[in-house]
Amino acid sequence: QVRLVESGGASVQAGGSLRLSCAASGNTISSYCMAWFRQAPGKQREGVARINSSGGTYVSFPVKGRFTISRDNAKSTLYLQMDGLKPEDTAMYYCAAVVYAGECRTLPHVTDFEYWGQGTQVTVST
Repeated sequence: QVRLVESGGASVQAGGSLRLSCAASGNTISSYCMAWFRQAPGKQREGVARINSSGGTYVSFPVKGRFTISRDNAKSTLYLQMDGLKPEDTAMYYCAAVVYAGECRTLPHVTDFEYWGQGTQVTVST
C-alpha cells in the first residue's frame, strides 16, 4: 500500500516551466513503476511519462523534448520537470504507481496502475 500526494501545480504563461513532485508514503517506491498522467476538462486521462523501477524512462510524443520524468527512491519522490509549457498542457496532473519490475512502457492504460494521487492543477495561458 502506498499513498501519493502531488504538488507543484500552478498557473504559468506559455513558454514557462514547472516542476511537479509526487511524495509517496507507506511503502518504498523502489520496486514500483511510476507515472504521470493528465486529464483536461472533457477529455480522457492520458499518460504523460513513465519511469521504471530501474530508472528507464518513457515520455509521450506530445511532450517529448519538453518534459522530463525522474525519481529519487531515497526520498520516495517522483518528479516531472515541465519546460516550454503550452496552453494545450493545461490539465490536472496525476501521479500513479504499480509494483512492476518490467518496462513501464508496456503499461499504457489508466487501469494498469493501482495507486493514484489526488492531482495537481497546471494552467498555461497565452
